[in-house]
Amino acid sequence: MAGKETAKQVIDALPDDVSMDEIIHALYVNIKFSYGEKEIREGKGISQSEAKRKLEKWLQ
Repeated sequence: MAGKETAKQVIDALPDDVSMDEIIHALYVNIKFSYGEKEIREGKGISQSEAKRKLEKWLQ
């Protein structure tokens, strides 16, 4: 899907009283999720146990 169409869908899914900052944040999150999904499809992701191991030092 083209970027402009994706942006329209993300914005249309938001409430009418949303601020510009919230729109920008929603677009940013959508881009990051899309990028992450692409990496997983390409086999670049890590397992849940590997993620937990890497995050342990930050969660203590």
